Amino acid sequence: APLLHPSCCGSADGGAGLRLARHLQKEAQAQHNNSEFTEEQKKTIGKIATCLELRSAALQSTQSQEEFKLEDLKKLEPILKNILTYNKEFPFDVQPVPLRRILAPGEEENLEFEDEEEEGGAGAGSPDSFPARVPGTLLPRLPSEPGMTLLTIRIEKIGLKDAGQCIDPYITVSVKDLNGIDLTPVQDTPVASRKEDTYVHFNVDIELQKHVEKLTKGAAIFFEFKHYKPKKRFTSTKCFAFMEMDEIKAGPIVIELYKKPTDFKRKKLQLLTKKPLYLHLHQTLHKE
Repeated sequence: APLLHPSCCGSADGGAGLRLARHLQKEAQAQHNNSEFTEEQKKTIGKIATCLELRSAALQSTQSQEEFKLEDLKKLEPILKNILTYNKEFPFDVQPVPLRRILAPGEEENLEFEDEEEEGGAGAGSPDSFPARVPGTLLPRLPSEPGMTLLTIRIEKIGLKDAGQCIDPYITVSVKDLNGIDLTPVQDTPVASRKEDTYVHFNVDIELQKHVEKLTKGAAIFFEFKHYKPKKRFTSTKCFAFMEMDEIKAGPIVIELYKKPTDFKRKKLQLLTKKPLYLHLHQTLHKE
């Protein structure tokens, strides 16, 4: 299996590790007829992919305690080299990463509280339960109308204490009425452009899909910060923020972050942290 080059295992580059992880995931999920590996070998390859994702997350983190160390990673090298004959127990208690999937609202909260030990069962964990949705569904600006205002919101960055550890972070933007009903199509940003100690940077423009004057009284624009969890094998909402109609004005705005689950009705809000960490936005109004 020349495509699985073990030297990448020792690489200190998180990006290379993630690329190898994706490559291994694809191999682990290949259909029987076009794969040279047995089902058991594919499972092992999938577990190695999980370990690489954990190592990559550890490398991108600035916290001192790394979850997955280089010594751990080196234990994978002989397994990868001898994948066709390897038959011992896998050295780490991890599960193969199935194809990425995004959970429908509500399903995620149910999984969040499941016992960590219950990994690997079928049911909620089966990879084809949910359609994979690739982030990056931004929509173009609406045509202008006389006397009507359009809003562009630039998402600059979000402050989080563990920003560097987030895998594939993106933000889902929606506009809801007081009952939590969507007033415009939901949009996902692409995955963040870069991460540093306490910030995830996006620098991306969202075009509001309704003229400001047509938004109902009490509406709000929601920003849900999501990231991928290799251990739980799904994309999870970490926190959310929102902006109400009286906050729509040109220029920069900084808004507070709240604990999940996202409360679209804004009834039981709990701040994410006492630290001064926020979502940084910049608004531009376009009026004919």
